[in-house]
Amino acid sequence: MPKMKTKSGAKKRFRVRANGSIKRSQAFKRHILTKKSTKNKRQLRGSTCVHSTNADSVRAMLPYA
Repeated sequence: MPKMKTKSGAKKRFRVRANGSIKRSQAFKRHILTKKSTKNKRQLRGSTCVHSTNADSVRAMLPYA
């Protein structure tokens, strides 16, 4: 049986933490930043978890993570 392939877009966007949750970066921080408030941009820093409703589909894209 051949190995399953990991989706290359998913491996660039997600990391699986030690407790099993999936880390992702925040969206809406790439461009058109002049009309966004400083508070909004500051709160979009850092990383967060993938929501539980989407976690199963992300895990399917990362079979060996």
